[in-house]
Amino acid sequence: MLASDGPTILDTLPHPVLLVAPDGVIESANMAAEIFMRSSASVLRRHPISDFVPFGSPLLTLIEQVRERAAPVNEYKVDIGSPRIGAPKMVDINAAPVTDRPGAVVLMFQERTMAEKIDRQLTSRGAARTVTGLAAMLAHEIKNPLSGIRGAAQLLEQSVVDDDRSLTRLIMDETDRIVKLVDRMEVFSDERPIEREPVNIHVVLDRVKSLSDNGFARNKRIVEIYDPSLPPVFANKDQLIQVFLNLVKNASEAIGDDPDGEIRISTAFRPGVRLSVPGTEQRVSLPLEFCVQDNGPGVPDDLLPHLFEPFITTKTNGSGLGLALVAKIIGDHGGVIECDSQRERTIFRILMPAYAGDTTPDTDTASEGTE
Repeated sequence: MLASDGPTILDTLPHPVLLVAPDGVIESANMAAEIFMRSSASVLRRHPISDFVPFGSPLLTLIEQVRERAAPVNEYKVDIGSPRIGAPKMVDINAAPVTDRPGAVVLMFQERTMAEKIDRQLTSRGAARTVTGLAAMLAHEIKNPLSGIRGAAQLLEQSVVDDDRSLTRLIMDETDRIVKLVDRMEVFSDERPIEREPVNIHVVLDRVKSLSDNGFARNKRIVEIYDPSLPPVFANKDQLIQVFLNLVKNASEAIGDDPDGEIRISTAFRPGVRLSVPGTEQRVSLPLEFCVQDNGPGVPDDLLPHLFEPFITTKTNGSGLGLALVAKIIGDHGGVIECDSQRERTIFRILMPAYAGDTTPDTDTASEGTE
């Protein structure tokens, strides 16, 4: 049974755990539950569980099922979000009876967000690999004929009347634009090993901020929230600069000319996230968290699940390759990138392994997916 006061062993669990009394009142909660429910244990103990979830929530039905069956019940992908605890809150619920207290139920919530975002990241990475083959084909099959078209247009320009020269110039300009697009796509076909070394992420971010302040983010407010004690990341410095320049540029474009627009760049150490290495029993730890946040209008809900796929963009003249390239670079480094977005709060969060003193990231042995 959960203790109602003082620290317990359940406080070490990363998942929220609640004890619901027979009358429906929350009797005790571990520390993770206090964070999840956005209330202290003393406040939680004064309210029934129904005060924290929407009317008619499947959670309430689940509790009744456990009482009726006197046996554990599991429910997956349940949204228990509410204005009180935040919305949405998609969780897997493990509910079990307390053997020596008829009617009392123990609830454990497992948030699905991280697992689903990692799955989405892996899907986006697969889409980027699909573009790899397409890029190689385009480079060979398109760039050569484009060179001939441009050369022909240059020759025509010398013999046509002035009124028609705008058309030959249009042909050359559009040909150059297509070549630049193909050049950008060729980056996806580069499968050479990444040259990596221990990198101080704050040196990277200082460089990015300097470039931003003197370029696209001039006159924009950039706030830095750094953890100076972070260990180095095992990465390619130039590629990390490319990643964060892209993210900060997107954030700058999102806030536009809003005088209250703000970009936040933060670093933190977040232990507890591990990702399975396909084909092995290893799990790589991803304790380094780097975030770029803006208070712009947010990403449309229908676009969010596909944000890191190639050719997905909200920009009028965008190619949709920037974030796909960011996802590829982070994936090649063994990391994960995710996006949380709502109005006036969009966060791009990167999780990466720390440098472990050799050429491989810190790993653990395990037999299953993410934690």
